[in-house]
Amino acid sequence: MRTTLRVAAYAMCVRDDQLLLARGYDGDGRPEWTLPGGGMEHGEDPYDTVLREVDEETGYLIEITGLLGVHTNRFHFPRRFGRTVDHQGLRLVYEGRVIGGELRPETNGSTDMAAWHPLTEVPELRRVRLVDVGLALWRDRPVTGHVTVATLQSAAE
Repeated sequence: MRTTLRVAAYAMCVRDDQLLLARGYDGDGRPEWTLPGGGMEHGEDPYDTVLREVDEETGYLIEITGLLGVHTNRFHFPRRFGRTVDHQGLRLVYEGRVIGGELRPETNGSTDMAAWHPLTEVPELRRVRLVDVGLALWRDRPVTGHVTVATLQSAAE
């Protein structure tokens, strides 16, 4: 079985009780909201990754105000010829504050829209689990930087 690892960095940007999210698409082409951020390039520092990715996906320049935590996920997915890939994603979640730029959609990227959403309406959005991870880390600020399944369930409500 082939194994893969993807390291990525994301930003939780909350302003006036609204959360900044970027819209991407799942494997079936359905829109879903996610935290702005993405994969780290070889040799890149995750701190620089999140700054670059937020700018690419939203048009905003941010400053990092803290590291909220680290989350990992692991899943298997089928590939050609009956092969399976064991994939692990390691995601660093930072807190960020917008300091410049203008909101705009990403061009030629993995997202097509960025928008501010009232925190009270986020549970109603079609979103990836990472949004709930970010919300749990932001709200609870665990000293370990780790969220439990129970914490994620309460964050999703």
